[in-house]
Amino acid sequence: MSSPPVRAGSSATPALKRRLNRIYLGYSLGFAGFALLLAVAERLGLSKSWIGFCFLFATVVVYAGIGVLSRTTDPDEYYVAGRRVPALYNGMATSADWMSAASFIGMAGTLYLSGYGGLAFVLGWTGGFCLVALCLAPYLRRFGKYTVPDFLGDRYASNAVRLIAAMAAIAVSFIYVVAQIYGVGLITARLSGLTFEIGVFVGLGGVLVCSFLGGMRAVTWTQVGQYIILIVAYLVPVVWLSVKQTGSPLPQAVYGYQLQQISEREQQLREDPAELQVIAVLEQRIQRLRQQLQDVPAALASERQQSLARVARLKAEDAPLAEIQAAEKRLSALPRTPAEARELWQRQLLAYEARAKPLGGMAPHAQAFAGDPQGDAAAQQAFEESRRNFLALVFCLVVGTAGLPHILNRSFTTPTVREARESVGWSLLFIGLLYITAPALAVMVKFEVFDGLVGTPFDQLPTWIAQWAKVDPALLSVSDLNRDGILQLGEMQIGGDIVMLVTPELAGLPYVVSAMVAAGGLAAALSTADGLLLTISSALAHDVYHRVINPRASAPKRVMASKAILLLTALAAAAVAAQKPADILLLVAAAFSLAGSAFVPVLLLGVFWRRANAWGAIAGMLLGLGVTAYYMVGAHPGLRASLGLQGPAQLWWGIQPISAGVFGVPAGLLAAVLVSLLTPRQPASEAQALDLRRPPRL
Repeated sequence: MSSPPVRAGSSATPALKRRLNRIYLGYSLGFAGFALLLAVAERLGLSKSWIGFCFLFATVVVYAGIGVLSRTTDPDEYYVAGRRVPALYNGMATSADWMSAASFIGMAGTLYLSGYGGLAFVLGWTGGFCLVALCLAPYLRRFGKYTVPDFLGDRYASNAVRLIAAMAAIAVSFIYVVAQIYGVGLITARLSGLTFEIGVFVGLGGVLVCSFLGGMRAVTWTQVGQYIILIVAYLVPVVWLSVKQTGSPLPQAVYGYQLQQISEREQQLREDPAELQVIAVLEQRIQRLRQQLQDVPAALASERQQSLARVARLKAEDAPLAEIQAAEKRLSALPRTPAEARELWQRQLLAYEARAKPLGGMAPHAQAFAGDPQGDAAAQQAFEESRRNFLALVFCLVVGTAGLPHILNRSFTTPTVREARESVGWSLLFIGLLYITAPALAVMVKFEVFDGLVGTPFDQLPTWIAQWAKVDPALLSVSDLNRDGILQLGEMQIGGDIVMLVTPELAGLPYVVSAMVAAGGLAAALSTADGLLLTISSALAHDVYHRVINPRASAPKRVMASKAILLLTALAAAAVAAQKPADILLLVAAAFSLAGSAFVPVLLLGVFWRRANAWGAIAGMLLGLGVTAYYMVGAHPGLRASLGLQGPAQLWWGIQPISAGVFGVPAGLLAAVLVSLLTPRQPASEAQALDLRRPPRL
């Protein structure tokens, strides 16, 4: 997949473009043929486990092959792919780099659970690319550096700025990469049948072979191939569902009809006596947990005594072995200390309170905001807070997109400034293809659940429910709470992270489509993980080691240092991901607020305001990061509990912690402006800004 060199500053050669067209056309046809071959094999009796393994093995081997063919020790090739990636292919690579497990796996799930509210992610992430195209990408490419910290360090003529930017890039990218490796483990476990923890480290091998040997050169050409797989895998089941439900192969144009039927079904479920029974059972559990939390040590001792008595009674009665083992399992699962019990019961209380509502706690799909602007005071307040949080989240995702280092680094890989801008336009097209489809997918999946799954007897539920529950019960579980033998909506707990992955099985499609979807999700997670790991290793090896600690380090030594750091970072991220820290979308959203607060104010000021200096940049980055992190911790109950902080979470103007950047970005911008005005000018810094803003030579 290596390509002939192109002079810096020149457009990619027509010969290179023709060669890439031939390669990726053949690649696309090969993937289609491979999927059709497995479809035929499934009809002939090939087992599901073998189909899943074939998709997993074949795709990872292809990615590894591209990585091996693209191996390099040249810094220009390793860090910026030789600055010769054509705009079209850079747009595809950027799209794959961008459309992580959060987009592929989490987007449809969030829209499924949140309805209209989930559109904040579509609007914010898409709008962020407009900001990148207009205000950042062309100017970063003109500056001609390797990384975002490299740009900031030279623009502000300060190694202190460079180091703070490098540390911020590492923190943001590490949070983000943990989410991707979590997705890799989830999909690998489903495809291969391995446990989640083993799947994390098996999938990690796929990440490393792409980025370890060839850096940005290997990552770029691998990501183009990964985009082809992920977009095909996303569109096939949605189009299939659309034809099944509406007869139209254009789900984006017709899903409004399904939304109308969902709204009617929601009203029926809200009044269903069986659903109300489920809510009553959950409310009983809530009351019991509240009583236990009033005196945790006594409640824990009572729970342990009752469990011991039950095990002894079953043994005395010579009960079936399965019942005895189940009772012993419940006993061993009890918390060991009152502190552990308090944390567990508080978490269960929050989960039950969220579910003990109509529709299993989900908002009506077509309802714009919670509450009612024409209702009583409480309803009006709920409406205002809901709308305020929607707008705050859109803002954070827009600025977060414009501040993500692994996306901005792709601005350095095109031959010219013009192609940098064009590649962002292609990225918007390729990303929009998935983003305008995700709302249709969420509606059609919800229609399948409401119309086909709810009301099914428990002994007739499809086998895939039990299979996914084995991967992680927190992602999908069902329990007959009202003991009527029929599945109610409130008795099914489904995590947003698997909505896309279960779509083919939910719709009754051939298993080969399920395996293809999983392979697409794996491609999305691997492609983003590659870019993030490369960003972390480049920040440490190039921006910290080479530019600050050892400027005389040889090119091969710098590249080897980057590879060693990449390996260590990948192992650390895998270890954290194996702990299942949070759902993918929440992890990613935290990274967005931190990225927007750390980078966007200083980047925009660095490009458009000559007076901005190093002191202002340092103050802006530190205050922006500090305010964002402070609010995230202070407003998030889970983070407060994990850090041992006492007292309830405090919200500012009702803004949820997922949108902490709405406070950090203005704080960072204000600090950067004021400190720059209050400190002496930096002639070197202003000269860099003047050179940066000269009309680009296209």
